[in-house]
Amino acid sequence: MPPARAVFYAATVVALTLSARALVHPVPLGWAVVALVAYVAGVLAGVLVLRLRVFVDAVVEGPRGVRGIVLTFDDGPDVRSTPRVLDILERAGVSATFFVIGKKAEVHPELVRDMVRRGHTVGLHSYAHDRLFALRSEGWVRDDLERGMGTLEAILGERPRLFRPPIGHTNPRIARVIQGLGLVVIGWTVSGGDGVRTDPERVAARVRGRLRDGAIVLLHDAAERGDYEPAGPRALAEVLEASEARGIEVVALETWLDMLSPPSLPATPS
Repeated sequence: MPPARAVFYAATVVALTLSARALVHPVPLGWAVVALVAYVAGVLAGVLVLRLRVFVDAVVEGPRGVRGIVLTFDDGPDVRSTPRVLDILERAGVSATFFVIGKKAEVHPELVRDMVRRGHTVGLHSYAHDRLFALRSEGWVRDDLERGMGTLEAILGERPRLFRPPIGHTNPRIARVIQGLGLVVIGWTVSGGDGVRTDPERVAARVRGRLRDGAIVLLHDAAERGDYEPAGPRALAEVLEASEARGIEVVALETWLDMLSPPSLPATPS
């Protein structure tokens, strides 16, 4: 069990115990406020920070002792920037995993097929990439993911296995849907911070400073709304050069997933 999840469970037990005790022996208001604020902060951290894995099991780094890094890209496909990323990866002879937005894939299915043709893996980044994803009902989340999975299956001939939640937000409702659909959640170790407007040098510096064996690197091959060219594609060559200079190979995500023990991954529903 992830340490943050164990702490959350323990905090929940303490909170319930204190609440029951307060019915008999009122807790001082100051202590009650402090406890409530701390608990709410813990819940928010669990929702907002996927790496903590409070509510969902997620692969956020490679198995212990592995060599190499994994490259992942979010928010595509985009007819302007995704081909540039694919060309750079092909010249470098490395493969990556693309977490695509379903409604974008519907518009540019040829780019999704090109990803696979060039040896990359395609995962789902939801259908609509709703920024309020974590606030939606369980039914809404299920409909969104099923529509996204169906879209990719229609394009590629098979349902996606991998999923990265929009903005990395999760909660118990999302966790239940993910488990029911048999999806493997993929987080990240290192983010280039290129999901917002920034410059390539800053993105490359962020990644370069945290490159290490076992890291899952998050970049973007497209802007979320497609209204500007993200810095990730322009920083990618420098990231690859830095990795090569340090003798850190870029490896396929599947090689790490195959090494994980079965309890680390959800079973596919029959």
